[in-house]
Amino acid sequence: MKVTNEKLKQLIKVKLNNAGLSAEHASDVAEVLVFADARGIHSHGAIRVEYYAERIAKGGINVNPEFLYEKSSESTGVFYGNNGSGHVAAKRSMEIACETAKETGVAVIGVKGISHSGALSYYVQQAAKEDLLAISVCQADPMAVPYGGAEPYYGTNPIAFAAPGKDGKMIIFDMATTEKAWGKILEARAKNEAIPGTWAVDKDGRPTTDPFNVSGLLSVSGSKGYGLAMMVDILSGILLGLPFGNRVSALYGNLSEGRNLGQLHIVINPSFFTDLEDFKDRITQTMNDLNSIKPAPGFEQVFYPGQRSSQKEEISMVDGIEIDDGVYDYLISDIIHTNKYSKQDPFGN
Repeated sequence: MKVTNEKLKQLIKVKLNNAGLSAEHASDVAEVLVFADARGIHSHGAIRVEYYAERIAKGGINVNPEFLYEKSSESTGVFYGNNGSGHVAAKRSMEIACETAKETGVAVIGVKGISHSGALSYYVQQAAKEDLLAISVCQADPMAVPYGGAEPYYGTNPIAFAAPGKDGKMIIFDMATTEKAWGKILEARAKNEAIPGTWAVDKDGRPTTDPFNVSGLLSVSGSKGYGLAMMVDILSGILLGLPFGNRVSALYGNLSEGRNLGQLHIVINPSFFTDLEDFKDRITQTMNDLNSIKPAPGFEQVFYPGQRSSQKEEISMVDGIEIDDGVYDYLISDIIHTNKYSKQDPFGN
C-alpha cells in the first residue's frame, strides 16, 4: 500500500494521540517515523506504531513528561526525559546540543530516562542541517549474544553520524552494532519472510532463518561489533548512571513501566576547527570522490553513506511511501492495540 508522506504522518499522529499521547508529542513521533519510512528504514517506521500505542495506553510511556535540562558545564549537560516519548526527548535534546555547539564549539548531552527513540539518523541530520557534525548513540535491551557467547547481554546499541556538505547534502551513517537491527526481524515477521542465517540464533545458539524463532542477534563482524556494543552501552548507560548490559529494560514484557533508557549526543561545530565553507567543500568532494570510484563487479556504483536513503526520501515526496498492508489496515482502524506486545519474552515470541 502506497500513501503520501503527509497522509502517513497524519495517520500515525491520530493513532498515537488516540492512544493517549498529546497531539504535539504524537506529531513529533510521527515525523521521526515517517522520516524512517521515507528513507527505506521501514524497521523503524510505521511498523512500530502499534507497539508504541500499546505501551502508551498501558502507561509505559509518560504522556505528560516534565522534561528538564541541567547544564554541568558550558558544553555538557543532562536532559531528563521523565520516561516520556524517546523520539520527542531525543529531538529536543539534540536541539539543545546544536545550540550549545554553536556557542562553545562542542556539546556532549546525555539523555536520561526515555523510551525507544527510533532511527538515530533523524537526530544527527538535525545537526547536519545546522552545519554541525553529530554522533548519537543509545542503549537497547539485551538481544545480542556477545562474541563467543550463547546468551544475550547487549542490545542492538546503534551508532549514527552525520556531516554537512554543500547545497543541503550530507553524509549520514546509521548502524546497529548487530548484523541487523531488531526492527529488521519485525519487518520480516510482518512480511512472513525468512531471514539470512547470519542475522540471528535460536534458543540453542544455532543460526536460524525463521524470524519467529529468534532468541539472540549476532554482532556485526563478530568481535568488532561486540566491542562497539560495549562502547555504546558505557556511553549511553553507565556514563549516565542508568541500567546497563542485561539489566536494561525489555522492549516487551511489562508495558506499564517506563523503560528508563539512555542516549548520548555529541555535536561538533566545524567552524571552531577550520573554515566552515572549506569543510563543507571537502565533505562534498568526499561524496564526489566516492561516487567516482570504479564499482566492483555486480555493483552499479559506489554510494556515500546515506546517499541511497536520501534518494529514496526524495522519491517518496513524489510517489509516496510503500508500507505493509497489515500496518496500513491497523492505522486506519479504530483499534488502539491488540495486546500483542505484552509478553515477557524480549523477542516477542
